[in-house]
Amino acid sequence: MSLIEVKHLRKEYGDVVPLKDVNATVDEGEVVSIIGPSGTGKSTFIRCLNRLETPTSGQIIVDGVDMCAPDVDLPKMRQKMGMVFQNYALFNHKLVVENLMMAPMDLLGMSKQEAYDQAIELLKMVGLKDKALSWPSELSGGQRQRVAIARGLAMKPKILLFDEPTSALDPQMVSEVLSVITRLAEQGLTMLVVTHEMRFARDASTRVFYMDQGELWESGTPKQIFENPQRKETRDFIFRVRNWNWEIRSVDYDYAAMFSSLQEFCARQFLGRHVSLACQLALEEITSAVLLPLAQRHGIVDPHIAYELSVGEGGEEADLLVDLRKLAAAGISDDEFATAIDDVSKQILESVIARQYTDSAGAFHLVIG
Repeated sequence: MSLIEVKHLRKEYGDVVPLKDVNATVDEGEVVSIIGPSGTGKSTFIRCLNRLETPTSGQIIVDGVDMCAPDVDLPKMRQKMGMVFQNYALFNHKLVVENLMMAPMDLLGMSKQEAYDQAIELLKMVGLKDKALSWPSELSGGQRQRVAIARGLAMKPKILLFDEPTSALDPQMVSEVLSVITRLAEQGLTMLVVTHEMRFARDASTRVFYMDQGELWESGTPKQIFENPQRKETRDFIFRVRNWNWEIRSVDYDYAAMFSSLQEFCARQFLGRHVSLACQLALEEITSAVLLPLAQRHGIVDPHIAYELSVGEGGEEADLLVDLRKLAAAGISDDEFATAIDDVSKQILESVIARQYTDSAGAFHLVIG
């Protein structure tokens, strides 16, 4: 039997019907990304699962218990489902560690010391042990969201629900949060994630739900949904947020093939001329003037430089991710990287780059637009 079974779920708000007839199953250990256009019921669906919203009709069976039954013990069932909100929902008058201690003490009967010890371990897991005695207001948005994830885990849930956990974050902070969620996925925790991050949905999910017009229109593996969607609506949505990937495995790489592929991608995504040319110019500058000379100076034959260009809806901005981890593993120091990146001409940065940053995984980003 599936851990979660949803049967004919409907939710109405007067004349508005965000959920019409949703049917789905989730097995234990699955990581399900829920994608789709804004306003199509994704967040309402997640909130109905743990009864933060009361369904109008239908069934939600979690671990064999009908969450919609009149006599359901909601507090007990909610202990099985941690929830991470897009706005963190931390208690600002409590220290970070106290935010993680409250529910285990109140609901699980943990002693203060047990709850404290668990909280420290969870903060260590999300990389924030040193922030235990900080106030939430002293943290960045990405740090607060990581605390919220740790708090969701404090009740030892069987299921963790995420309602657009990165939507309120700047691009640099998004990577911090997604790296934590990805690690949890690797540990086998059952998770449902409402997300607009297509890279996460593709790389970390076991299954993807595509929702549209209040219904679950398509469900499948990431490969199926992203490479062979069955419905026109799914295809149209997937190709509104798309990625171009390329790896350079030799200092004598095929320059013409890479740029031909990039130009084809830009044309297919209907990128504006300015953004398209800026992407090509930035890529050439980084590759030919910075990274390959750096690899050659160190005698690295296979630099294994990985690029990913992500384009959002409208094609007005693109994020070029440059994965430097293989070069770093070859022994190039952080100082050398910093110097190399600084060598990207100021003319290129000032004319085509809106902002730049390095994420927690060591990847360098250029936001072009």
